[in-house]
Amino acid sequence: MKLAFSLASPFARKVRIAAIELGLSDKIEFVPTKAIPVTENEEYARNVSPLRKIPALILDNGQVIVDSYVIVEYLDELAGGKLIPASGPAKWQAKTDHSIIQGMQDALLLCRYEKMLRPEQYRWPEWFDDQFKRAWDGLARFEAHPDVLTRPLDVVQIGIVCILGYLDFRFPDCGWRKTFPKHAAFHEKMMQRESVKSTVPPPA
Repeated sequence: MKLAFSLASPFARKVRIAAIELGLSDKIEFVPTKAIPVTENEEYARNVSPLRKIPALILDNGQVIVDSYVIVEYLDELAGGKLIPASGPAKWQAKTDHSIIQGMQDALLLCRYEKMLRPEQYRWPEWFDDQFKRAWDGLARFEAHPDVLTRPLDVVQIGIVCILGYLDFRFPDCGWRKTFPKHAAFHEKMMQRESVKSTVPPPA
C-alpha cells in the first residue's frame, strides 16, 4: 500500500497515528505529496483523486481509498477492529463525534488558507472568526464530555489530538490549553505515545 501524505497535514497525521497503533505502518509506503489550493497537480488529480486532497491510500491492486476516516476504517478492518466500534450505538456515536472533529479541522484549515493564501485586501475577518469559533466550540463540546478523552484509544481521540496538534502548529498563540484544561491533560498524556510523538508536524 502507498499513502499520499504531507507531514503538515492533520488529516494525514490521523492516518499515520492509526497505522502505527494498528501495527500496519511497516506495510505502507509513505509518499510525500503536495496538495495546495490554486496549485494544479494534474497527475494526482487524474490518477489518484480529482479533489486533489490528501491523504489517499493506494492499494496494491490500484484501488484508491480517500478521506482520512475511511482510510482509518479500512486499516482498522485489516487489523481486526481496534479503533472503531463494529456496530450499535457506540459505532454511530463514534461516527458522529468524528464528523464533528472533521468539520472542526476543515474550519481551521479554511482559517489557515484565509491568512496564508487570500490576498490581504480580500480577507474577511468576520468569516475567519466564525470558522475559528466552530472549532473552538467543538473543543468546548468535548471538554464538557471528558469520558471521550479518558476511554481506551479510538479514532475520536486520534482526531482530537490531531486538532490540538494543528492548533499548536498553525495557531500557537490561541491559548487552547488555558481554556480547555482537560484537553491539555489529554494532549500531554497522548504525547507519551510513540505514534503521536513521532508524527508531530515539523516547525512551521
